[in-house]
Amino acid sequence: MATTLPRPVQLKLEQTLAQWQHWQLPTPLPERPTVVTLFGDGLSNYSVRVASGDLHFVVRIDGIVPSQHGLNRQIEWRALTNAAAAGLAPTPRYFNPDLGTLVCDFLPPDACQQQTPADIAELARAIHQLPALHHRLDLKERLARYEKQALQQVHPALQQIMQCQKAIRLLLADLETREGARVCCHNDLLAANRLCSGGRVWALDWEYCAMGNPWFDLAVTSCGENYSHEDNEALASAYLSRRPTTQELADFAAYRCVYRYLEILWYLRADVSLEAADIDNRLAALVLALAETDD
Repeated sequence: MATTLPRPVQLKLEQTLAQWQHWQLPTPLPERPTVVTLFGDGLSNYSVRVASGDLHFVVRIDGIVPSQHGLNRQIEWRALTNAAAAGLAPTPRYFNPDLGTLVCDFLPPDACQQQTPADIAELARAIHQLPALHHRLDLKERLARYEKQALQQVHPALQQIMQCQKAIRLLLADLETREGARVCCHNDLLAANRLCSGGRVWALDWEYCAMGNPWFDLAVTSCGENYSHEDNEALASAYLSRRPTTQELADFAAYRCVYRYLEILWYLRADVSLEAADIDNRLAALVLALAETDD
């Protein structure tokens, strides 16, 4: 299966496997790991399942230049180590920034992957209690970078998308007036990055982790799940362990708008082959969400 990887990625995989004796485990591996299967490659990375004896791991290989996308692999390693110690993420075993590779334990998925808003709230609350990171999510800076890169793309809806810019900037300015203490956030808790294994929900792929606002972290999940108003209130209530205030619900809704805008820009700048209808649907959801914040 690994032969289907692009040649440069294949070489990085082979170099990572050649370093198997340096992987951090309680006891040394019995033999050099071999490839089991290639997961469906993500939009920015490749992931390969490997095994040494009865031990299975996932090797992730960069498909992008992290620094050009605002990613900090050293921060990710530190956050992942903290999260694994707290039982929230698979244990990292090897990290080579020069190769752009990361090795973590493989978690066998449960047959049932259904997760309720309460399950996700519990996971998010635990993540937000992790030790602080020396890395801050600056939404204004990220949006500005994504906008600049998105403007280089050609898309029929680009002008309409950029018309949302002013409304998003106003929302962010308003949110900043009430921003409290920042916490460790995953910032990408989409379904693809959550896994039920051993009867628990785990968080995967911590590349966007940073100190940030917990409502933005929850907004990512809400938008990814296309939650209804009732689901959003259930998620907020489970997270707070009480009924959210009107202001908290308003801030949650505002961060959902910010994320929807950010997500659209991400897809445009990444030059991902999506049908125009996908962008159109995302844009329609953003316009509707912005209208609701004005009500």
